[in-house]
Amino acid sequence: MDKAGDIELRRSAALVPYRDALEEMTVRNLAISDGGAPELIWLLEHPSVYTAGTSAAAAELLDPKFEVVVAGRGGRYTYHGPGQAIGYVLLDLKRRARDAGGYVHALEGWVIAALGEFGVGSFRREGRIGIWTQDIDGCEAKIGAIGVRIRRWVTMHGFAVNLSPDLAHFDGIVPCGISEYGVTSLARLGVNVSREAWEDALLRHRQAFLAALDVPCPETVCDV
Repeated sequence: MDKAGDIELRRSAALVPYRDALEEMTVRNLAISDGGAPELIWLLEHPSVYTAGTSAAAAELLDPKFEVVVAGRGGRYTYHGPGQAIGYVLLDLKRRARDAGGYVHALEGWVIAALGEFGVGSFRREGRIGIWTQDIDGCEAKIGAIGVRIRRWVTMHGFAVNLSPDLAHFDGIVPCGISEYGVTSLARLGVNVSREAWEDALLRHRQAFLAALDVPCPETVCDV
């Protein structure tokens, strides 16, 4: 359990099949809502898979090289696979500010803070949910994806950060429905970070993330 509260922290060393994780998240979400289980932060990786959010358009599935799973989260198509660090966050927002936009904003801020530990400057962009950075060609590119579902004010899903995945696997989809910008990774930027080091950095900023959930997101800075 999280020493600062009753949040279970789980770090899965082996790859977790996406369908297995989705089933476990679904069960845990209901249990948290009913008061039968603690909240959960789950850090893991998946075998290669494409996932479809509630807004996924068939035309954006260009070349299904891998299994496609309907995820039930918001957003469109995304890719998960080895070298991409996943964070699933199952929190009861009834215990915090009941603010979906503020939750997404805080989640983005958590990832941005962790990336900063490795000298990677990243940022939000209005109208484009996710984490963005300057790629090696000088253009903006996505380095982290955000996809959430909130059911009975309990969150599911979370974020995915590209440490060192095979970026060619993103070519099978239009990632998150955005074709104007590319996808990058820490490895492409010349920053080699192990998953363990990434997770350690992320957890150093965990309390700031949780504290941000107690305050509604200002409308002027929250775009989701």
